[in-house]
Amino acid sequence: MSLNQTLKEVTERIIARSAETRSAYLARMRAAQGKGPARAHLSCSGQAHAYAATGSDQGTLASGSAGHLGIVTAYNDMLSAHQPFETYPTLIRDAVRASGGTAQVAGGVPAMCDGVTQGEAGMELSLFSRDTIALATGVALSHNVFDAAVYLGVCDKIVPGLVIGAQTFGHLPAVFLPAGPMTSGLANDDKAKIRQKYAAGEIGRDELLKAEMAAYHGPGTCTFYGTANTNQMLMEFMGLHLPGSSFVNPGTPLREALTVEGAKRALSLSALGNSYTPVCDVLDEKAYANGIVGLMATGGSTNLLIHLIAMARAGGVILDWQDFADLSDVVPLLARVYPNGLADVNHFHAAGGLGYMIGELLNAGFLHPDTKTIAGAGLEQYTQEPFLTEDGLTFRPGTKTSLNDAILRPAKAPFQQTGGLKRLTGCLGTAVIKVSAVAEEHHVIEAPARVFHDQEEAKAAFKAGEFTGDVIVVVRFQGPKANGMPELHSLTPMLGILQGKGHKVALVTDGRMSGASGKVPAAIHVVPEALDGGPIAKIRDGDVLRLDATTGTLDVLTPGALDRQAATADLSAYQHGTGRELFSLFRQAVTSADTGASVFGD
Repeated sequence: MSLNQTLKEVTERIIARSAETRSAYLARMRAAQGKGPARAHLSCSGQAHAYAATGSDQGTLASGSAGHLGIVTAYNDMLSAHQPFETYPTLIRDAVRASGGTAQVAGGVPAMCDGVTQGEAGMELSLFSRDTIALATGVALSHNVFDAAVYLGVCDKIVPGLVIGAQTFGHLPAVFLPAGPMTSGLANDDKAKIRQKYAAGEIGRDELLKAEMAAYHGPGTCTFYGTANTNQMLMEFMGLHLPGSSFVNPGTPLREALTVEGAKRALSLSALGNSYTPVCDVLDEKAYANGIVGLMATGGSTNLLIHLIAMARAGGVILDWQDFADLSDVVPLLARVYPNGLADVNHFHAAGGLGYMIGELLNAGFLHPDTKTIAGAGLEQYTQEPFLTEDGLTFRPGTKTSLNDAILRPAKAPFQQTGGLKRLTGCLGTAVIKVSAVAEEHHVIEAPARVFHDQEEAKAAFKAGEFTGDVIVVVRFQGPKANGMPELHSLTPMLGILQGKGHKVALVTDGRMSGASGKVPAAIHVVPEALDGGPIAKIRDGDVLRLDATTGTLDVLTPGALDRQAATADLSAYQHGTGRELFSLFRQAVTSADTGASVFGD
């Protein structure tokens, strides 16, 4: 199948736009490659410090002849998704030792959970934690003693931060080792209904807590298709996971075998062997285009409209939201996973999963087949599935037919002909919207605005019974410069109740929504943000707004609305407490959402 023309044009546009920055980046990586790992050139004291605690591996390390693997881990045991990583370093050390190499934990990076911090002050650190993770990765690898690296991370900001850090050391091979999703618990749709009942005052907190703990009940990633599981999808589409490894449950023999194989694979890709594959060659313009296609075909997290841009820039690749919009217009939606359906990621994996989807998209010309990956040249290998046999781990061709067409569809008969995300432009600026879970009758909303400066004000108005008709809720001064751009997912139950009463409802914000953004249309990531002179700062209660996800527009219809002086807000409450004072430099330095909301500059 020939390459889809739009994919070809978008990729060529990305290559042209990135020519200068990509060339400079690759020149730096080739120079670093030429120098090689510096451990053999360290002083005797430096080497002694590096090897002091390695026990029986000291002699091997001192000889400098064997491959040495660095482990960068986001382990903590408060996050269910990262708890399984506790045992990974031992597995990895044993695996590479059996292959004649050595491994050390190079360093740890922070990992926070947006599920814990939703609606709390800690959420204002969430986006900035991505760049903090990148910085911590840089510190971990700065000793320059490794031939390759493996990265242990799963959730929302962790994988993007690790990818940014890995590309800074892009002359090293990089393999990402996932932990997998927790087994299925209370259905996500049932959980959402319980949340709505609680928001409406129909049930108490004890019943809400019981439902939440039935949903989040064990080790592994949350099972809905939010940012964490979108990250896992991307790592396969972009060639940094082993094929079929993203959604294998923790604590299983197959999960352990994939971890062992991933560690050995990382070391085999180092410059010491014949299959040198640095991550700078894996994550090129085509790989990022493939990632965008995967995002659209799965109806993935809106957060990746920020993270992919930041990730790409770390490798000299310049993406913009128009690239996403153009690919969304042609890439079919092949998956229905909650909140874009009732299935969870375990059901998706059982129905054929990423291997089936990659095969369908390759056959339809929607993916570049010739990218480099940690599994070798060509994305075709990612149509395979891992199995355990008497001879150990093996990979076989995956299913070529969907095993449940309510969850997975072929490219010739998709759930919809276009992708799950859309760009909005108009007199209010530019924004993005996730449409894959929004019913078609809600794609166009025209209604008067109610304006708030934080989500707590909006929830208080709801509890006071102030929403009695059609409304577009505007929550502003929530951008990266104002307060770190928190997710506003705690508004979802309130908005869902209003929509369920038959009102036309939408959200417009310069903040973020959850990666599991659902049934209520939400124009998010509005740029410019209110604090940066954005027109959203001029909206007043009663102004008529129009959000049109069909034509891709976001406008205020009230005459003269944008001739007013912009509103201001008291942001002092965002400056201190729960660690926020430590990130003042981040708020001052951060770029706009459409350039990745990064502190590393344009």
